[in-house]
Amino acid sequence: MPDTPEATLKAIIVDDEELARGILREHLETRPDVEIVAECANGFEAVKAIGEHKPDLLLLDIQMPRLDGFEVLELIEHNPAVIFVTAYDEYALKAFEVHAADYLLKPVSAERLNEALNRVARSPDGGRPQVASVVEQVKRESLPVERILVRDGAKVHVIPAKKIDYIRARDDYAAIWSQGREYLKQETLTALEEQLDSGLFVRVHRSCLLNVEKLVRLEPWAKGGHLAVMADGTKLPVSRSGYARLRSALS
Repeated sequence: MPDTPEATLKAIIVDDEELARGILREHLETRPDVEIVAECANGFEAVKAIGEHKPDLLLLDIQMPRLDGFEVLELIEHNPAVIFVTAYDEYALKAFEVHAADYLLKPVSAERLNEALNRVARSPDGGRPQVASVVEQVKRESLPVERILVRDGAKVHVIPAKKIDYIRARDDYAAIWSQGREYLKQETLTALEEQLDSGLFVRVHRSCLLNVEKLVRLEPWAKGGHLAVMADGTKLPVSRSGYARLRSALS
């Protein structure tokens, strides 16, 4: 974060409403210490722009179609200061509770925006929230998740939870299989298990989690073990404890 009044904050505006972006742009253009490096109309554009520009500041709408503001934070690696912008008090309150730099209710006034910007500038760490903590808290409040996000280079894949067939552990990644495709997510199998609906997803092995709606049958295997045969023909190992959990889920 620049520490002189003359220094410039690189800012990105993210809002799906063109009018809202225009109001923020108009207010920010009066600030010599702020440079708008990008404007984004949705979360996908935001993830790409943040990776390219590495901004100091993000003015981020929360309620957006396809990817909301919290999901944008989950997907980015850069850690800018964040000022949430929202038309909904419930989201504003949540943003405040997870220690964002600040939040603004629409329609945004120049006075209120300047107050938030000054707060960012005064903060020793530039008002940067701990993005991982923000995302973790929001996830806890909205479990179980209805979809899993996977970043693949510049692309973002949104996978509905119900369309996941199974997930297998692969070192520090989780290999998610859905509709014949594999997606690698840098997250542990245990972490994903905690996020998904326990009535739908069962840990059948230390290295495997499956969707019971995609299970076709169980087959006996060596030494009294079992194999889970999935709808796509894949056979997954089932441990004794996993077999007990599966039988309980299916009963």
